[in-house]
Amino acid sequence: MSLLKRLEKEKTFSPEGTEKSEHFTVNTAAKMDPYRELKINIHKQVIEELDSELLKNQGAEDADNEKIAETIENLVNTMLDKEASYVPRADRARIIHEIIDEVIGLGPINPLLNDPSVSEVMVNGPSHVYVERKGKLVLSDVTFRDNEHVLHIIEKIVAPLGRRIDESSPMVDARLPDGSRVNAIIPPLALRGPTLTIRKFSKDPLKIDDLIRFGSLTPEMARFLEACVKSRLNIVVSGGTGSGKTTTLNVLSSFIPDDERIVTCEDAAELQLRQEHVVTLESRPPNIEGKGAVSIRDLVKNCLRMRPDRIVVGEVRSGEALDMLQAMNTGHDGSLTTGHANSPRDMLARLETMVLMAGMDLPVRAIREQIASAVDMIVQQNRLKDGSRRITHLTEVLGMEGDTIVLQDIFVYEQKGVDEQGKIIGHFKPTGIRPKFLHKLESSGIKLPDDIFSSHAF
Repeated sequence: MSLLKRLEKEKTFSPEGTEKSEHFTVNTAAKMDPYRELKINIHKQVIEELDSELLKNQGAEDADNEKIAETIENLVNTMLDKEASYVPRADRARIIHEIIDEVIGLGPINPLLNDPSVSEVMVNGPSHVYVERKGKLVLSDVTFRDNEHVLHIIEKIVAPLGRRIDESSPMVDARLPDGSRVNAIIPPLALRGPTLTIRKFSKDPLKIDDLIRFGSLTPEMARFLEACVKSRLNIVVSGGTGSGKTTTLNVLSSFIPDDERIVTCEDAAELQLRQEHVVTLESRPPNIEGKGAVSIRDLVKNCLRMRPDRIVVGEVRSGEALDMLQAMNTGHDGSLTTGHANSPRDMLARLETMVLMAGMDLPVRAIREQIASAVDMIVQQNRLKDGSRRITHLTEVLGMEGDTIVLQDIFVYEQKGVDEQGKIIGHFKPTGIRPKFLHKLESSGIKLPDDIFSSHAF
């Protein structure tokens, strides 16, 4: 969305909030800001001044944020000199930064989004903003004026994407321009005011060396995973919320050769693939009339007609699991996806349930046979109690024995205990068993050292 259009939306926003409202209550803590009224008045004047400047010169809306921020700083300084010359220098600088963030950024949470140590921002109403640092949740000192202020920031995020959030559609999934994932839910569903959750993604996607450095896996496991992706094995990354599944999926996708056509299907486009030949598909919610929705399942069906070499599904949650499995079984080897589960065995049970959600009246054995023949390996990732993220299992799917899918761990993470600082003590180890699909790797021209699977080598 152009700056001119954004300013038009700003003009409709009343930053004063409201004392009495059907759904919203005012954040009384924010009222204690001695410059609250001053900032509101200056914000209005800045919007009007910027708006008139852009109307004079339509090309200015393409100017970069640094030039716009400089213009805002000059305007605010001029207004403060006229209306509030008594404001101390430190407070003046804070007011300027807050108004710049409000106009061209995302208001009070803008500094948090620019902080590289913050991996997630959680707004639980105007006066409770939490952040995740190193896997731990911390209450920040950031506050909003009131619930209307939070709602305004949410609308500022979703409007450029053509999404909407109101009483008739009080939940929305969206993304920021840098790919960070956004979820918002507002009253009447959120009883304590609008709630916003932003899962940040690094500007430079993490690489396999970064995961090794963080202790998420070992160099031997990394080499094994690279071989599996290049040999076109079908891989499912499973784990809980915030365990790092999408990051791992990004890293795995980086091993896909550049000469292959990749089609991705996601609810909110957040994968950061660096290959040139990538087609990104994103689902769409229904419009205000309840029509026009395009689900992940629709996208998966469509991408089969797009001549993909690889299909990457951001996450399977329901009936699209059936289409994904069928794609894996019908010539689209090397497909990747993620799913929520606490263990590799739980992931298989979840896949069964999701296939049944497709509405097909299939016998359980037929579903399990489909899963066993489609999925080659499950990568289990967990977030441990100390906030660290580990790939705890690299598990091969062997096939069926009777009515049961047989799994075999190739690498595991063994937790030994906790040290005095609360850090998890443990180590990665191979189980000593060579995977049955090793011949697929060798037929692709990839030869792994014999001792990589030896438990005595670690």
